[in-house]
Amino acid sequence: MKIQPVILSGGAGARLWPLSREQYPKQLLAFQGKSTLLQQTVQRLDGLSSLGARVVEPMIVCNEQHRFLVAEQLRAIGHQSAAILLEPEGRNTAPALTVAALAALNKDEDPVLLVMPADHVIVDSEAYHTAVKAASELANDGALVTFGIVPTAPETGFGYIRKGSPINTQSCRLAAFVEKPDADTAQTYVESDEYLWNSGMFVMRASVWIEQLTQFQPQIVTACRQALEQAADDLDFCRLDADAFRACPNDSIDYVVMERLGADADGETLAAVVPLDAGWSDLGAWSAIWETGESCGDGNVSKGDVLSHNCSNSLFYSEHRLVAGVGLNDILVVETADAVMVAHKDHAQDVKKIVEQLKVSQRSERLVHRQVYRPWGSYECIDAGERFQVKRIVVNSGAALSLQMHHHRAEHWIVVKGTARVTCGDKEFLLSENQSTYIPIGEKHRLENPGTMPLEIIEVQSGSYLGEDDIVRFEDRYGRKGDGRREVN
Repeated sequence: MKIQPVILSGGAGARLWPLSREQYPKQLLAFQGKSTLLQQTVQRLDGLSSLGARVVEPMIVCNEQHRFLVAEQLRAIGHQSAAILLEPEGRNTAPALTVAALAALNKDEDPVLLVMPADHVIVDSEAYHTAVKAASELANDGALVTFGIVPTAPETGFGYIRKGSPINTQSCRLAAFVEKPDADTAQTYVESDEYLWNSGMFVMRASVWIEQLTQFQPQIVTACRQALEQAADDLDFCRLDADAFRACPNDSIDYVVMERLGADADGETLAAVVPLDAGWSDLGAWSAIWETGESCGDGNVSKGDVLSHNCSNSLFYSEHRLVAGVGLNDILVVETADAVMVAHKDHAQDVKKIVEQLKVSQRSERLVHRQVYRPWGSYECIDAGERFQVKRIVVNSGAALSLQMHHHRAEHWIVVKGTARVTCGDKEFLLSENQSTYIPIGEKHRLENPGTMPLEIIEVQSGSYLGEDDIVRFEDRYGRKGDGRREVN
């Protein structure tokens, strides 16, 4: 049996703002330890092959804006991908799974798909592997399987699954999906031992998914097939056709198929659930970060430069500055370079309302951090005023920015670490530490790092317009085309 992992790495993680941003969402962040949630999801696959199945490298479905970050995070942990499929925009989980299933079938194979969101935490890998083995065996026989999390509390923030009759000692039929309950109903569910939390993880053969989806929502299959047939290869990525994919209905795996399944005409089970008790969390809000974090006393969880006095059951998360709390209970405090969020734990889900306000106000804080990552490295705005902006730019070893020009700004570059190769007009030259150069308005230029250590420069921009969309690209090794109004990453 071949298992093809499919990692769904979409979503913006709005409830985890200000750490999670639209262009750097929670699955690309490390909340505990050094590995990001995406990296943990990939590493969770290690050891599955010992259970008797052939597990191949994962397919990743992600937003095209995140493609270089995803590829770099996989490279950093020594993993490759079977494919990185790029969505021009998010259309929910059913289309994402469908393009992965069709891509697998295009290889003349019909593997068992292990479908996982990229932003979950699972503590007990051994228990997870055992559950995957049980689910894969059912899926190989034609069932569509989900994992139901054994509840640890009457949680009102999750949907539930009602268990049906047993199939074997490790699984049962799926009786029904149940919407998020109120507190009293959730308590009843937990006490009955008949309900599990809905995990959002699935196992099924690729052909079975396409067959069932064609029955319930054929428009998704048609749109996704067209998006894949008209896709363009872009370096190591598969860029889905934008027009075809945007025409795809926006539906979840649960809603469009799983909730509608019963037994087939021969009485065989189509929908099954495998209970999973493995220290799972979807990290859906800052309250979940507090729940899964290591307490430093009085129920407080702290990360970064934090001082507290007479505080209890609170989260203090500092990235840049000292955070001090006094006399706080059940409070969430999160500090980043450009924003501070304070909320009561009971209202953790409402953080997304702030993100909605940022969107209405067209503020950049919902999109990016002050430090912005690019395929060649990163930049950080350290000062700005009328007609000037100062950035700290880091270029990775061997990397280069595009050959570009600006209509409205000039730039001064000062090397503070490493060696820079500079192209300015028809000249090319090297700069070492403490040396500088000037790039006039309208001049073609490029910055490269020919060395083995990161290159750090200070860039001083001056001009009438300093936006990131004032970029015209002529050459780019990362396949980015056109000008910054269409793509600035």
